[in-house]
Amino acid sequence: MAGIATAACPSGLLFRNREVGSNNGASLAQYNGLRAVESVQLALTCTKPNRFISSSAPKGRTIRAVASPTVSAPKREKDPKKRIVITGMGLVSVFGSDIDNFYNKLLEGESGISEIDRFDASTYSVRFGGQIRDFSSKGYIDGKNDRRLDDCWRYCLVAGKRALEDANLGSQVLEKMDRTRVGVLVGTGMGGLTVFSNGVEALIQKGYKKITPFFIPYSITNMGSALLAIDTGLMGPNYSISTACATANYCFYAAANHIRRGEADIMVAGGTEAAIIPTGIGGFIACRALSQRNNEPKKASRPWDKDRDGFVMGEGSGVLIMESLEHAMKRGANIIAEYLGGAVTCDAHHMTDPRSDGLGVSSCITKSLDDAGVSPEEVNYVNAHATSTLAGDLAEVNAIKKVFKDTSEIKMNGTKSMIGHGLGAAGGLEAIATIKAITTGWLHPTINQDNLEPDVTIDTVPNVKKQHEVNVGISNSFGFGGHNSVVVFAPFKP
Repeated sequence: MAGIATAACPSGLLFRNREVGSNNGASLAQYNGLRAVESVQLALTCTKPNRFISSSAPKGRTIRAVASPTVSAPKREKDPKKRIVITGMGLVSVFGSDIDNFYNKLLEGESGISEIDRFDASTYSVRFGGQIRDFSSKGYIDGKNDRRLDDCWRYCLVAGKRALEDANLGSQVLEKMDRTRVGVLVGTGMGGLTVFSNGVEALIQKGYKKITPFFIPYSITNMGSALLAIDTGLMGPNYSISTACATANYCFYAAANHIRRGEADIMVAGGTEAAIIPTGIGGFIACRALSQRNNEPKKASRPWDKDRDGFVMGEGSGVLIMESLEHAMKRGANIIAEYLGGAVTCDAHHMTDPRSDGLGVSSCITKSLDDAGVSPEEVNYVNAHATSTLAGDLAEVNAIKKVFKDTSEIKMNGTKSMIGHGLGAAGGLEAIATIKAITTGWLHPTINQDNLEPDVTIDTVPNVKKQHEVNVGISNSFGFGGHNSVVVFAPFKP
């Protein structure tokens, strides 16, 4: 996702561009990736009277980036110990926690965006999002813990356990397995934001003695993976990755490598997020990152449309069961699809803006195809990051065009047009959408495609679903900090 240009002074404070001093700095015409902003003055030193903005890399440091040379793609992995298949999926979404219902809603082009009623947002400049309603953890979390947990971890536990069930890895099956060979890697961009916000509020209003003992454990980002392992007894590799909106794909990539290196037979991997709270919405409003289409919330998320004005906040969790082919076949698992490979890169450019040349993204796609043993010509579907921001949407399309010289057979859609941007959970939910496209032969539409940008010459599946046999599909996720991640899926063929 894209946002405003900000930088930290040694004091640790962040200053917005309208606060920049204007006396002794060089003029810089700044474009923030969301909407054009006024020219600002760039102070040469960080002093209290002259606050400043860092637009990209420090002055005087040249970043030399060279595109990867074009080489013939290697053959796909044949070793059943290193081939990775998807044997289960689980989610929590604005459309509920049933996979088929989730994808059917997407195929229908239904928007899950609505006015926020979880808290009083009447005074906020953004009053809508992909808020989850009627969430139930019954049968997955005991009542006492359920009341204490942040929604971020509740979503993770339900999505993770549903994925295990989908893979026929219930408690009775797991008890008979070597659980040191089963790991968990579910990340989050923000962590337990509600617990953290409540803890800070208690500190300020009542003093430190009134902070709950769960403040630290339920705030830190590793707790989703930890709680899921504690509940299921999974003792393999266990940690979290936090790379903003690229988080879930980073987790898939790392989880796959644990299996490939022989460190695990099964990995429970994905992302989770629950940031539709005053702190989350307020923070992204301060970044000027969100659409302000309050009068038409269902039309606010509109990737590649000329009238887009920012992304729409979403939430939820998406989890995959990734398993070595050898292990899956030994236990007679139902194989849904195959994970062929992935890659992660960094723009090394700016905290929130994408590189204008798209090199970070294009190189990530190229590296993912190389890891997957796939040539660009084999790819005919892209589940795009497509957040509905001015600069980000076009930067991604330009990068895709660099890698895929002929895009006539490629179809590309934006899941966020209907469910909003799930931040750390986005890649998890979109991986499930990608896999469902592979298994059903139907691509969901990108809704709100009324006035497409002329530079977008790839079929975005506008407004109506399309039948399409996916040969190889990629799913893109990019995050604040310049984090890029791409994963590659395909139909499983023995």
